Amino acid sequence: MISQTRKTRSHRRVKPAEIFGDPLCFLGFGFGSGLAPVAPGTFGTLAAIPIYWLVADLSTPVYAFIVIALAIAGIFICGHCEQRLDVQDHPGIVWDEIVGFLITMMFVPASWQWVVIGFLAFRLFDIWKPWPIALLDRTVHGGLGVMLDDVLAGVYAAIGLVILRSGFGI
Repeated sequence: MISQTRKTRSHRRVKPAEIFGDPLCFLGFGFGSGLAPVAPGTFGTLAAIPIYWLVADLSTPVYAFIVIALAIAGIFICGHCEQRLDVQDHPGIVWDEIVGFLITMMFVPASWQWVVIGFLAFRLFDIWKPWPIALLDRTVHGGLGVMLDDVLAGVYAAIGLVILRSGFGI
């Protein structure tokens, strides 16, 4: 996974038939949200919100188990999409954003206010890519590489939300 032969990193337009005809790519492209012509990562994160509401009231251990399972599945899903499209980390592959957002929301109460704050915090860390996220994004490839930077962005955002919650007693 580390320093594999690099496929080209491209923003080539993907035809909907390429995604909707392949169940794993349909998942990888966030149920089609990754086909957005601009800001597919943002649209992928928006697609995570209904998924979050489905699991938000579960106990923390069950929620964590689901997120871990989705992250592990994401390594294979995102790797499959890369191979299918012959493109490294295509911006339309947004399964990683879905998992990253779910990580972000793991330790805060289920409310629209926290969803908005979590959305903004996750997008900030996903776009900013503070150390070591940017380094890992450049050096780890394949499905693991696609997932890893967003998982870490979700961890950073979750830490930020926990600090915000405890610091302000929210």
